[in-house]
Amino acid sequence: MASTADFKNGLCLVLNNDIYSITEFQHVKPGKGPAFVRTKFKSLTSGKTLDKTFNAGEKITTARVEKRPHQFLYSDEMGYNFMDTTTFEQISIQEKLIERPKLLKDGQLVDIMVHDETETPLIVELPPFVELMITYTEPGIKGDTATNAQKPATLETGAIVMVPLFVEQDTMIRVDTRDGSYSERVK
Repeated sequence: MASTADFKNGLCLVLNNDIYSITEFQHVKPGKGPAFVRTKFKSLTSGKTLDKTFNAGEKITTARVEKRPHQFLYSDEMGYNFMDTTTFEQISIQEKLIERPKLLKDGQLVDIMVHDETETPLIVELPPFVELMITYTEPGIKGDTATNAQKPATLETGAIVMVPLFVEQDTMIRVDTRDGSYSERVK
C-alpha cells in the first residue's frame, strides 16, 4: 500500500483489476477545498490510457513490476522471440505488447516489464533511440530545402520514417522510439 504522496512517473498501480503505470501526475492545492492529485495512467496490459483524480493522502495498491534486460533474437509466426541476458532463457512475446515492433533490430537490447507475482510479461520497452540504416529513399533535389519538407525512407527493419530531404540512401540515422520519428544522422 502507498499513498498519493508516493506518486512518481513510472510507478505501477493496480486499478480496476489491471496494472497501470503513471505517465503524468500533478498535485493541486486550490485556494478553497482540499488538495487533490490529477494523474494519467497507461495500462501495461492493453496500452489504454486513463485519467483519474485522487484526494490527497488517498491509499492505493502498488503492483510489483520488475524490468529485466532481454535481447531481441528474431520474429516468426508465434511472435517476437527474446533471450534473457542473465539466465539465457528464451521467451516469445506477442506483437501487441511491443510499442513499435518495426523498430526492433536483431540483437537489440530491450527491457521487458514482468509482473513479479505471476511472472507474466507486460510490455517491451525499447531504448529511447535506435540507430538504423536507410535501405531506400528518393534522392533529394538540390535547392529544395527552403521549407522544412520531408520524404519517406524505408529502414533496414522495414519501418518507414519521414526524414529531411538531404538524408540519402545507405545513411545511418537515429530514430526516436517513443514517437517513431527521425532524430539525426549518425556519423
